[in-house]
Amino acid sequence: KARRHRYRRMSVRPTGRGSWSIRPAQRIRGEVVLPGDKSISHRSLLFSALSSGEQVIQGLSEGEDVRATAAALRAWGAEIERLSDGRTRVGELPCGALRPSVGTIDCGNSGTSMRLLAGVAAGQAFSTVLTGDESLCRRPMARITQPLQAMGAHVEGRHGGRLAPLTIQGGELVGITHDSSVA
Repeated sequence: KARRHRYRRMSVRPTGRGSWSIRPAQRIRGEVVLPGDKSISHRSLLFSALSSGEQVIQGLSEGEDVRATAAALRAWGAEIERLSDGRTRVGELPCGALRPSVGTIDCGNSGTSMRLLAGVAAGQAFSTVLTGDESLCRRPMARITQPLQAMGAHVEGRHGGRLAPLTIQGGELVGITHDSSVA
């Protein structure tokens, strides 16, 4: 009896044939929590790591691509930690700036990580090597390497800088006007 009452309140009732009958509800109460957006999550980590002070991000995507961006930022000295309540804390950079990574930065299979991190690396006063898995290293990178080179970054990669791994010697960049042929 209690079980039937519970189903009635929820407007859901078993039909007895292994299926369920759902009736329209008078009202719905509750909370819907959507997963974090991957594109926004990459950028949230980057902006947080490059800003001054401590930042806390709520709703960060937990996917592999976003984890690759977080690992790269850690390699550059950013302190990133997942808090017990699911939020992510990004601490202020020691000395207020990124530092050279000890080794190659692995972007996994994340093209977004590779593209965004290449732009960040181009503005640093040190050299960075970005690589990825076999699939990412076959993907074209000219759409990012050519504009970075036009801005003054020194970018090298396989096939004339068109394929990863990419070695980026950053430094002072100059602004350009660039019309991308890729959305």
